[in-house]
Amino acid sequence: MSISLTEDQIALQQMARDFAIKEIAPVITKEREQSGEFPWELYQKMFDAGYSTMGLPEEYGGGGLSIFEQLLINEQLSQYGDVGFLASCSSGEMAFGPILNGGTEEQKKYYGKFIQEGKIAAFALTEPESGSDAASIRTTAVRDGDEYVLNGTKCFVTSGGLASIYTILATVDRSKGYKGITCFMVERDRPGLTVGKEEDKMGFRMSNTVDLILEDVRVPVDHRIGEEGQGFYLAMKNLDRTRPIGSIGAIALAQAAIDHTVRYTKVRKTFGKPIIENQAVQHILADMQIKTTAARHLCYNAARMIDEGVLDSELGSITKTFCSDIAMEVTTNAVQLFGGYGYCRDYPVEKLFRDAKLFAIFEGANQIQRNVIAKKMMKRIN
Repeated sequence: MSISLTEDQIALQQMARDFAIKEIAPVITKEREQSGEFPWELYQKMFDAGYSTMGLPEEYGGGGLSIFEQLLINEQLSQYGDVGFLASCSSGEMAFGPILNGGTEEQKKYYGKFIQEGKIAAFALTEPESGSDAASIRTTAVRDGDEYVLNGTKCFVTSGGLASIYTILATVDRSKGYKGITCFMVERDRPGLTVGKEEDKMGFRMSNTVDLILEDVRVPVDHRIGEEGQGFYLAMKNLDRTRPIGSIGAIALAQAAIDHTVRYTKVRKTFGKPIIENQAVQHILADMQIKTTAARHLCYNAARMIDEGVLDSELGSITKTFCSDIAMEVTTNAVQLFGGYGYCRDYPVEKLFRDAKLFAIFEGANQIQRNVIAKKMMKRIN
């Protein structure tokens, strides 16, 4: 809406929309969503279509698409498909990010081989006692000759139960805070690495989310990504690049909720007329569209700036916070306008409401994002 796109970009959108409608939507049924069973056969179709690797450089098995192009595709896959399923399918790109930013050519080729074979990768940062305070992680990495020994527990690892290889952050010296955090690539079959419980989540149920337990897991020194102490920087740089891609899912949910609500209010009658003819309902719908359109433009602009080489962490935090807040507000209003039916699983806005909530929590809770924004303001304004 009101966005200038090239013919190629419009074609990317259309292909993604068609794929979501024809392939994803029929598989992610209400029953499948409730069970949370991951559809491997559908993932293979995503991989074959290039949607699970579209942001990776071509030389490492990806599509080499820009951030903006990925955003356009993810918006369609989320709005017409399933945002949780997409999160698990694209976790390899998040995991590969620190290696692209700080790894050696050999590491990129090695990690890329897993991606090229259609395997899933996962990024492990969060721990039971360090979520938004990522600098306080407790997982340790102790140098022992030509190896590091990793011990600790990771939680909320997206695709952790599906992955064949992980990007794991651990500290070589807790007294150094974030300056001790170091990044490692760790294969699934290394002795001592086990997958813990799978979370039974309110939303994003098609996204596999688990604990990872590391007990004396030995990894060679050549599996360390960058130098000791560079892990936090690599992780944050990766998040700065991917903020718009993550935020567009929130916009997709909001737009889907709007579309479903408009259709419903056209046919739902009270006092002898469709409820959409009530001005109060029209104003709620209008505000839903106004805010979603504003959030979409913000997200698109942030993506285009990244593609131009501008990594603005303040803009990233603003984008993530605004888009996720709007998604929650819009889906809440959608449930309200559906009335009692909006609270029932037989109607689509119930699921959209559940999925929307996570956007304000993961990849840095919105309260933390507001802290980041405020600190940037304090430095910028005298």
